[in-house]
Amino acid sequence: MPYWRLSGFYFAYFALLGGVAPFLALYFAHLGYSPARIGELIAIPMLMRCLAPSLWGWLGDRSGNRLLIVRAGALLTAIMFSAIFWRQDYLWLVWVMASHSFFWHAILPQFEAITLEHLGDRSARYAQIRLWGSIGFIATVIGLGGLMDVHGLGLYPAAMMVIMVLISVCSFWVPRPTVMSGARVRGNLRAFLRQLRQPGVVAFFVAVALMQLSHGPYYTFLSVHLETLGYSRSMIGLLWALGVVAEIVLFMLMVRVLAWLSLRQLLIGSLLLAAVRWVLIGTQADQLGVLLFAQLLHAATFGSFHVAAIHFVQRHFSSASQGQGQALYASLSGVGGACGALYAGYSWHSLGPAWTFAIASVAVVVAAILLLRRLPASATIG
Repeated sequence: MPYWRLSGFYFAYFALLGGVAPFLALYFAHLGYSPARIGELIAIPMLMRCLAPSLWGWLGDRSGNRLLIVRAGALLTAIMFSAIFWRQDYLWLVWVMASHSFFWHAILPQFEAITLEHLGDRSARYAQIRLWGSIGFIATVIGLGGLMDVHGLGLYPAAMMVIMVLISVCSFWVPRPTVMSGARVRGNLRAFLRQLRQPGVVAFFVAVALMQLSHGPYYTFLSVHLETLGYSRSMIGLLWALGVVAEIVLFMLMVRVLAWLSLRQLLIGSLLLAAVRWVLIGTQADQLGVLLFAQLLHAATFGSFHVAAIHFVQRHFSSASQGQGQALYASLSGVGGACGALYAGYSWHSLGPAWTFAIASVAVVVAAILLLRRLPASATIG
């Protein structure tokens, strides 16, 4: 198993997310855009996440050449993003966000399937590889936050471009999986739809969309919210990093967690803890101790939920449909994330942070109730 090559790709990929999630909204605010326009611009990549993964997932399952899709997607992401250096007016930024994210969101679902092919029957080790993505995220939020405190937000596009080039380089370092090279099974739409109709599967994907919708205010306005409360950009970066450190610790313990928690317990517990987290951030973010606790809950709201979701898809979809299954997970995450970013953009000034995050809490409670009613009680990970 090429542990370090797979881990290196995750490091680079999520290093880019470490620049986007905390700082993209701040960059758009630096350019003078209103919260509504910021919400719209940030929703565009999430909308692309609704469309692109399904197309690329179908293509990956039909061709079996997922690694080529990853490499082409990484290269085209950097090429399309480079247009941001020419202009920064609203319509041009719409084009930049749509074009580069169409290829960026082609990458991860296919790479998840590649990683699982490399792992084979050792899939419980997935979290040990994925944790390097979290380390990459931390490296960016801390390093870039400090740089922008000193040099300003003008360097943001160049920093993102460097990371995109690194993703492309790492994609060519990853070897092709050998698990299915002898007799590749091509994806079948009828079989995929049959697997989609298994008990609890549709409910799971609806819960995924609601969980990501609840993250809309967090990913779109947390940095803006904290800056308004008087936190420095370096401190904001450290607070983002704290959440990801908690996520890394969970990843390191995930093999043990998977051994004694059922799939149902892990997913529902993550959703309920998310409801608590959003209320705390919306109402008590000016209290550093409360905010630190809320950031530690990232281990549940992203870490445990994401790992459980990856295992759920692997368990419920065949090898021939893994690309489409992972793509559907990514697409519905995009639907939820886009809706979350849009509603947060329009409600931030009209309702305020407390009510905006309260809506997020309601969404995840609804998702938890849905899984409690629809997901079989016997569901386990394995």
